[in-house]
Amino acid sequence: MPVHFTARSPLPRRRPSARSAPATRAARLSRRRALAALLGAAAGLALAVPAQAAQIAGGKPIRILVGAPAGGTTDTLARTIAQEMARELDQGVVVENRPGAGGNIAADLVAKSAPDGTTLLMSFTSHTINATLYKKLPFDPIEDFTPITLVASVPSVLVATPGLPANNIPELIRLARSQPGKLNFAIGSVGSSVHLAGDMFKMMTGTYIVNIPYKGTAPAMTDLLAGQVDLMFASTLNVLPHVRSGKLKVLGVTSPAPLPQFPGVAPICNTVKGFESSAWFGLFGPAGLPPDVLQALYQAAHKGLDTPAVRKRMETDGAQPVGSTPQAFAAFVREDVKRWAKVVKYSGATPE
Repeated sequence: MPVHFTARSPLPRRRPSARSAPATRAARLSRRRALAALLGAAAGLALAVPAQAAQIAGGKPIRILVGAPAGGTTDTLARTIAQEMARELDQGVVVENRPGAGGNIAADLVAKSAPDGTTLLMSFTSHTINATLYKKLPFDPIEDFTPITLVASVPSVLVATPGLPANNIPELIRLARSQPGKLNFAIGSVGSSVHLAGDMFKMMTGTYIVNIPYKGTAPAMTDLLAGQVDLMFASTLNVLPHVRSGKLKVLGVTSPAPLPQFPGVAPICNTVKGFESSAWFGLFGPAGLPPDVLQALYQAAHKGLDTPAVRKRMETDGAQPVGSTPQAFAAFVREDVKRWAKVVKYSGATPE
């Protein structure tokens, strides 16, 4: 069911002063030219104009489509950012779940929507993975979208059963190389970032670890806890309770820096140079968003992410708020497509 968010306290409309003298046509033109020059000079500033300066499409409700079921990380982040954007833009925001095909159903709807800022997409890592995973898509993941902002990044961790005779990444690599094909990875979703993190690890370490695919994270985690499989890359949210209870142990984290939730656990890149894998979540519009609309959407999302309460809530859940500029996010998307293409081809993965 769509969830609506509206602004809590609309800003009062400014009325023109009764004392203002009527401007002559020449004076108006002069001011317009001066304003145009000022806006041109400020075009590169991230927060040059308040988000409230221009409502989107005259205040019509904005839809944020989510290509994942309700209750997951993508959905939760979409609802968080929707509430903040509604407040900043002084207009309603609706979150709609359109799961299926690894997020492609929602993405296709947004790609084919009018570029007026009223239909947006909260997407995730599969957006760039699918560019190679699927032989044919009904849209171009780069050309058919306008990146607005990278909302958050969620690192994953490599966990193992307590009985595995390896307690860190160097020990795991030595064990895997000494026993090719004996160890295995539980795969909760083929083509996901945590699946490909495992294949990236094997590709970069020259190890052979067998993939055991499951229909979802829950059954994969169940077998890992039961000792039926050895290893699994998973999000911090899924494994933290089991690590704290001693049912699983963490061998490494996929972020460039250690995670406070797992003290004493080193990043995998300390051993495997260049290894990094985090699930990301970002806000897109269709291609061709007008610059003023793009700027207003970005500013609203950025201000919402910069709210202390929002940052604290996201960090507690293991997410790292980002709020990058549209230009930086666009560059990130292009590079991420290239990065995952190598891993997808190495893995031989195909859509389920």
